[in-house]
Amino acid sequence: MSILIQKASSTTDLAKCRRAIQALRPKLTDEQYDDAILKTLADNRTMVFVEENEEAAAVAVFEVGYNLFRGKYLYIDDLSTLPEYRGQGYAGHLVDWILAYARQEGIDEVHLDSGVNDARTDAHRLYLNKRFKVTSLHFAVSIR
Repeated sequence: MSILIQKASSTTDLAKCRRAIQALRPKLTDEQYDDAILKTLADNRTMVFVEENEEAAAVAVFEVGYNLFRGKYLYIDDLSTLPEYRGQGYAGHLVDWILAYARQEGIDEVHLDSGVNDARTDAHRLYLNKRFKVTSLHFAVSIR
């Protein structure tokens, strides 16, 4: 089975990705979506997706950067599959595409963070199967 990975490059593409993004980010309302996505993509990020039935069945958002610790890196901010398309390999194809892109671009490392709860077990299995390793704990503090 051949899966077509597309870069979201138009407002139509961004609209196709709405439900898949909201499946991962449920606090992101329809009213907030357009502005939030435009700000996100303006900050050196790329959105890629797999389309089924005229919408994104799965979507990923990533950024490329450089820092002293990692060198040139790619960070996956969001990776989400609509519930009705889970278990069909779409997220795995997106990860494979991103890893190939990273190799092509001379990127040293690919990173992501993933929440720790029972709902994320399948996602963690995917990351481990794709040879990601648990390398650190992520700490955060809320300012507001």
